[in-house]
Amino acid sequence: MAERPVADRPLADRRTIELTVNGRDRSADVFAHHTLLDVLREDLGLTGTKECCLVGECGACTVIVDGRSVDACLVLGVEADGSTITTVEGLANPDGPSPLQLAFLETGAAQCGFCIPGQLVSAHALLGDVPHPTREQVEEGLAGNLCRCAGYEQIIEAVLAAAGSAGRPLGAADLRSTPAMDDRSATPDAGVAPQ
Repeated sequence: MAERPVADRPLADRRTIELTVNGRDRSADVFAHHTLLDVLREDLGLTGTKECCLVGECGACTVIVDGRSVDACLVLGVEADGSTITTVEGLANPDGPSPLQLAFLETGAAQCGFCIPGQLVSAHALLGDVPHPTREQVEEGLAGNLCRCAGYEQIIEAVLAAAGSAGRPLGAADLRSTPAMDDRSATPDAGVAPQ
């Protein structure tokens, strides 16, 4: 007997879960087999968390669940019931981008934008645990996030800039400026990483 399409399954196959997402209490009726990624994107409309590999290899769907960074594609939505979740949409300050987000912009770390939400969330989690990381700690903290544009150097620079060198987070004015257009060192090689 063929399984009925998901859309035709009765509501009884669903379970209501309660979450605190980006500081806001939310609820959703979810199928038991839906991932947290499905819940965030489809049920709650938070599309900043990206769907990519669906096997926990790329980090594009990284979110913070109860203080731990996790791949949302590997967590069932029902497992997250009662959890506090931070997505990329929750990183901004009430008055605009966070120092971390500004650092990504100022260093040219945000290229195609597909991996950037996961990179930002992982970096945010790292800076929450280690406010002033070394380069090696940044590399380790972001090891679960892949970048197809190969912007790793700019991403690492952004995290280090956001952490600040004088024990304080840096603002946009403190960050180095984006390379001039004739400086191709920060531009991906189209033969290696086609855009």
